[in-house]
Amino acid sequence: MSRHMNLGRGTAATATAAFLAALLAAPAAQAAPGTRTLYAAPDGHGTSCTVARPCTPEGARDLARTVAGREVRVLLKDGTYRLDEPLKLGAADSGVSWGAAPGASPVLSGGQDITGWRQNTDGTWSADVPAGVTPRQLFVDGKRATRARGEACAASTCDATRTGMTGATATGIGQWQHPTDAEAVIRVRWRNYHCRIAAVSGDIMTFAQPCWTNSASGTDRTGPAWDTTTVDSTRYSGVAFFENAPELLDKAGEFVWNSTDRTVTYLPRKGENMRHAQAVTPRTEGLLVVDGAHDVTVSGIGFAYAAYRQPGTDEGYAGMQAGLTLTGATGPVDHAGRFYTKPAAAVTVRGGRAVSIDSTRFTHLGGAGAVLEAGTKDSSVTRSAFTDLSSGAVYVGDTEPMPGSELTGERNTVAYNTISRTGVEYTDAVGIWAGYEAGLTVDHNSLDHLPYSGISVGWGWNQAEAQTSVLRDNKVTNNRITNVMEVAQQQHDGGAIYTQGAQPGTVLSGNYINRSAYGNTERDGNGIYLDEQSSYITVEKNVITRIGYKWVSNWAGYGIENTARDNWTDTAAPALGGRGSVMADNLTGLDRLPAEALAVAARAGARGGPVEQLRTDLARSGTATQSSTEGTATAELALDADTNTDTRTLAEAGSWWQVDLGSVRRIRQVEVWNNSTAVTADFDIVTDDGTLHVSGKALRPTVIDLDSRTRTVKIVATGTGRVALSQVLVHS
Repeated sequence: MSRHMNLGRGTAATATAAFLAALLAAPAAQAAPGTRTLYAAPDGHGTSCTVARPCTPEGARDLARTVAGREVRVLLKDGTYRLDEPLKLGAADSGVSWGAAPGASPVLSGGQDITGWRQNTDGTWSADVPAGVTPRQLFVDGKRATRARGEACAASTCDATRTGMTGATATGIGQWQHPTDAEAVIRVRWRNYHCRIAAVSGDIMTFAQPCWTNSASGTDRTGPAWDTTTVDSTRYSGVAFFENAPELLDKAGEFVWNSTDRTVTYLPRKGENMRHAQAVTPRTEGLLVVDGAHDVTVSGIGFAYAAYRQPGTDEGYAGMQAGLTLTGATGPVDHAGRFYTKPAAAVTVRGGRAVSIDSTRFTHLGGAGAVLEAGTKDSSVTRSAFTDLSSGAVYVGDTEPMPGSELTGERNTVAYNTISRTGVEYTDAVGIWAGYEAGLTVDHNSLDHLPYSGISVGWGWNQAEAQTSVLRDNKVTNNRITNVMEVAQQQHDGGAIYTQGAQPGTVLSGNYINRSAYGNTERDGNGIYLDEQSSYITVEKNVITRIGYKWVSNWAGYGIENTARDNWTDTAAPALGGRGSVMADNLTGLDRLPAEALAVAARAGARGGPVEQLRTDLARSGTATQSSTEGTATAELALDADTNTDTRTLAEAGSWWQVDLGSVRRIRQVEVWNNSTAVTADFDIVTDDGTLHVSGKALRPTVIDLDSRTRTVKIVATGTGRVALSQVLVHS
């Protein structure tokens, strides 16, 4: 690994800010004097590559290689460039910039139009699919369709083992027309699995190999030795849903692929006319590959409809963490994820030097957005937009903890990007992932509506082969991360910012995190999660609110010398674990954000943005009582501004918890935060004005809007269970 200057914190921050300012200020379309400009168009041909006679992108690339002694830029004219294979740039293409022609919005597309739709008697429409195309995704008039899916199947029916699964009889799968086109989608904690049914015999289903074996225990390749999140583990609770069977096609916007007839069948949404609609499925895997090149700029270009083929093969999708999968029928013993496979991406940079991906657009992808890997250095993804991706947005680095210097990722930047609604299909994927990186900058990105973690830096789970690595001096700063770890996607044990590994010099600062795992059914999902061996990391001046579990988590005794200081949050958290880890000068338990916190939060993200101000809690100064107390779980623990402490009554008829506000107050909202084991269920909210019933388990939180004048707010179980709460907030 190359040596770095030992900069003080202020000097380093200034240098980083100056670098980003210079990087983001450069105008993309301005040509230097003497620059040779080549033009490409969707219908380009020939070798002239002029504005009047443009060529193909490949033709422009080839001509650029012949230009000596001058800088070259290639401008893409407006339109959609349909690619049968990726545009490949190598060492010979170094120094060339690629961008949009003035006023143009070119798009490199891997899509295949599906045409010739015919209406069926049941209201569905079918079309033939060209040879070589296997639709895993379908987009109709630019809107993603859903693979036809059924209901969840509990483990008591769909019991998974190392060899297969029961439940074919009870689910009716044994009677399906084409059960071997269908897949089981399974979520266990932070993992997501998609395996195709291979055969049905009686009540037993078996699945494509090696997908199923790689999803089950016993391979010595599925993660740390302590791991209990395989499909045959005790944490498996059932199949989230089966998908891609005509018997499941019952909702508008769903489609199904028939591999025997090579047809796709779709049930249109209201207003869609399949005779005139544009239906597209991803076909080409990878749209741009930069391999071993340096000083390449790509700006102003869109990337759409790139495929990710692996999940449609017998490999399937054996998710391990963060969108990486276990592949291959055999392989070395691996407890540290060194040999996992990243998802296919629209743009891949391998071994690049000073490669800039700027002001680009990634949308409607079957896999990931961009991957920087294999020792890419001094490169960046900036000012780009990522939305509606099946996997994650940006992957930086690799999974080898001690690579040679040529394969070490160093000084890369991911900044000023907007990332939303990624991980649509593979819900264990994260927004921005980095493996073993040194000097990485992840700055001023906006991430919103993601199924699992937002930003993940580091790898290895404290396994022996990962305890020494090149990780160091990474900066995760000024990002806006909202609505991540979405509860509906059932992915657990993550955080808005997630780290692993010893990372000397790493700083997480100035980030605004709001609503991570908000509305969860259990105590799970964090703001900043210093997981496993995370060490030597500074967490400072972050604003962290409305979190389903801990605002900061450093639970492992071997995660050492971490510091959390000068942060603002509306809850508390246990002390940091590990030798030398400290928390200092944090403002916790807030029910209003102070001006300085509001300013930090407003500046965070690609363009800044609004901040959800906290609402004053009228219950904070009230008096809590409850019908009985189990152990030390006393009533006032629901008023201590800490969602990690719990009250608990005995299990008895009519058990209750109450807060006396001290006087009659006008209240408009009550937040009920369930306790750690989600005990409180089927309860009444009782005020002086009446009773409101809440069915099912309370969430973290369940938010009840009402309009009442009352002195007391009482939560009463309607059965014989306990009332157990971590927090109750009352707002005017």
